[in-house]
Amino acid sequence: MRIRLTAGETVLNATLDDNATARDFASLLPLTLQMNDLLKREKYGHLPRSLTAGGEPRSSYEIGNIAYWSPGPDIAVFYDHDGQSIPDPGIIVLGDIGSGADAFKKYDGTVDVTIEAVD
Repeated sequence: MRIRLTAGETVLNATLDDNATARDFASLLPLTLQMNDLLKREKYGHLPRSLTAGGEPRSSYEIGNIAYWSPGPDIAVFYDHDGQSIPDPGIIVLGDIGSGADAFKKYDGTVDVTIEAVD
């Protein structure tokens, strides 16, 4: 599934993975989240409920990953890399932003992000 993330004038397209967690996330769309900055590498926002487990947890990420952090429950968008690993229980990657994720660098602190299905 293709999705669109909009933050201010920034519009980014992404594709969700085919796993149970990503499908459950898609069922919440459209969604507007207040996203905070963490470690100048990611924007994260609190989801209204926990998502179904079904993706493979991992402790690494790539720029452009959209990921689920179950203890939040939060969603994170990684826009930079600091070389650090993700602590347990790790993240489940929901999908990827094709290009332009570094646009989130210009938003200091909190930004409202709308996430919606494209098709």
